[in-house]
Amino acid sequence: MPKAKKSSRRKKFDYAQDRKKMKKKLTKKSAPRIECPQIRHAWNERQTVAKNLRDMGLAFDPNRALPIKQSSLVTEKEKDVAAPSKIVRKPYVLNQLVAEANLPVKDTKTLSSDLIEYVQHMVRQHGENYKAMARDEKNYYQDTPKQIKRKIVEYKRCHPKEYEAFVQSQSSAGNAVSV
Repeated sequence: MPKAKKSSRRKKFDYAQDRKKMKKKLTKKSAPRIECPQIRHAWNERQTVAKNLRDMGLAFDPNRALPIKQSSLVTEKEKDVAAPSKIVRKPYVLNQLVAEANLPVKDTKTLSSDLIEYVQHMVRQHGENYKAMARDEKNYYQDTPKQIKRKIVEYKRCHPKEYEAFVQSQSSAGNAVSV
């Protein structure tokens, strides 16, 4: 006896569907990712964007939040529409955002260890004489005096305490040698 065929058909590729459009439609339909954690935790999926922001004390439309003062041609009805709601149901969001904005910013810019050693060597050997630094044999990249000065200024800006300590140690060492 012959075996019965399987009822499921082989899946074929549907050339009529545009996969790129389908993916775009799906991503548009799905909710966007809110990067700010304070706003994300207070967000209500069932409300509109404008209502959510109004409850948090934030402005959805800056033109309505801070309207431009015009002459007396504005009617009473337009004044009511332009006036933002003063009720803030979630003030903690605004307080958290203000607290985060007031935190001091860390300066994470630094220089490579090679550049730090290079600058220290040049200052140790030549002090403030940039022309002599340009002729130094350690000047592998053949920097001009202005380029060397720029590197030293960058070092001063990124590491001011280290530079001051380094210069003071060099001046004290120079005083001991000259005595």
